[in-house]
Amino acid sequence: MPLEKDSQGRNVVPLFIHGKALPIDESRVQPVNSSITDEAVHYYASADLKACEDACETAWTAFAGTTLDTGRSGWKRASANTRRDIINKAASLFEERKDELIKAQIEETSCQQGWAVNNILTTVGYMREIASCVSNIRGEIPTIDKPDTFAFVFKEPVGPVLVIPPWNAALVLATRAVTSALGAGCTVVLKASELSPLTHSLIVDIYHQAGLPPGVLNSLQTDRANAAEVTEALIANERIRKIEFIGSAAVGRIIGATAAKHLKPVLMELGGKCPAIVLDDANLQKAAVLCAKGAMLHHGQICFSTERIIVQKSVAQQFQDILVRVVANEQGGHAVHAGIADKAREILQEAKDKGNQFLIGGPEMAVKNGLKPSIIVIDAKAKKEDLKIVDEETFGPSASLYVVEDDAEAVVLANASAYGLNATIHSTNMERALKIGRELEYGQVHVNSISVFTSWTGPQGGVKGSGWGRQNAQWGLEEFLQEKFITYHGKDSGM
Repeated sequence: MPLEKDSQGRNVVPLFIHGKALPIDESRVQPVNSSITDEAVHYYASADLKACEDACETAWTAFAGTTLDTGRSGWKRASANTRRDIINKAASLFEERKDELIKAQIEETSCQQGWAVNNILTTVGYMREIASCVSNIRGEIPTIDKPDTFAFVFKEPVGPVLVIPPWNAALVLATRAVTSALGAGCTVVLKASELSPLTHSLIVDIYHQAGLPPGVLNSLQTDRANAAEVTEALIANERIRKIEFIGSAAVGRIIGATAAKHLKPVLMELGGKCPAIVLDDANLQKAAVLCAKGAMLHHGQICFSTERIIVQKSVAQQFQDILVRVVANEQGGHAVHAGIADKAREILQEAKDKGNQFLIGGPEMAVKNGLKPSIIVIDAKAKKEDLKIVDEETFGPSASLYVVEDDAEAVVLANASAYGLNATIHSTNMERALKIGRELEYGQVHVNSISVFTSWTGPQGGVKGSGWGRQNAQWGLEEFLQEKFITYHGKDSGM
């Protein structure tokens, strides 16, 4: 772990169950290809249904331990100190093994080095904050009207959790999900992305190096051809008690429907069509820089990317001129694979074919599997039924620019989306910005900030089509806890 040699000398990411790598079935080995070179950087072992069942059963055994065991067998009985210390040790190991983590991210997802480095820094911040909240998990003692009766509300871990993270922020999102579940006392089956299996396997490796007991964190991945069957089997398994999924809204609907069929709760963070509202009192230079960075970072392959820029008419021309100059200096980078780049290009091409004006860029490729940074002007009255770019994620380095008359029109346009993940407002008037922020239908609203902003001390999650539930700090821990109400009726309590 994390890479094993097969008989052909290939470096393979194995399945990892009960603290050890499984033997590699070479008939199920698949490549991970670089979108820059189209060559395999390494390989991964694709899971079958037997491996899924074994992972779930192992996670349950590690969670439950021995009934009424006073020796604290089972991760659900692990002390707060034990959970906190292992998380903090793993965070330190992330820092020590940063070069290995950077290399894996760049090779697998073709991201730029700055993105890979920031993923590590953000991951460590999340981990240390979650660790600090573990000892604050507490229940309640509610009042009871019945005489000689005592009541207790215990906070208990929900059980084994299935974590399905994405590839685009491969390190931070997977680690945050795993850490929140582990911190709450849950065990985990990590269904790693087939696009970043090494990055995800390094998380598992580091946690075991930090002292995590065997079976508490298990990982597997599967090829796309078998992904639906494997995912349904994992969700359906009786040992899995909750699912966390981060990814597209399209896949989120499938995950949600499957979980509902099996009556499993789901924590989901899905896509976004994040707006940046530029008011007439904004610092236009700063707003333009932040909008450009928010749209182009990581080739736009972030659910928090600035997809829409809504600017007030009185400053629109001045802002456009600045924005074009700023975007001209941006580097789009590469998509994770050709399919992502092609879809982004097709959405831009449709907009161009229907007569919409590009201020800069266009649907052309700047590099292999990499689009030019682009800004396209869209009529504020355009309908999503007529133009995909209005409310479909491009997942490319581009943003649509809309011009509106006033604050009210900006709010209406910003909310005219199926999504509700992140929004930003650019203004020097705090009262005005906060008033608008309260009207926006988004899980997070940031004033004078890049849209790709998160804080490990605040809740994070979406509304509407961007999912439900919250991650980070105590909010993330609460997602993996459930209340148990226990009462004691004394001898004078009556019937």
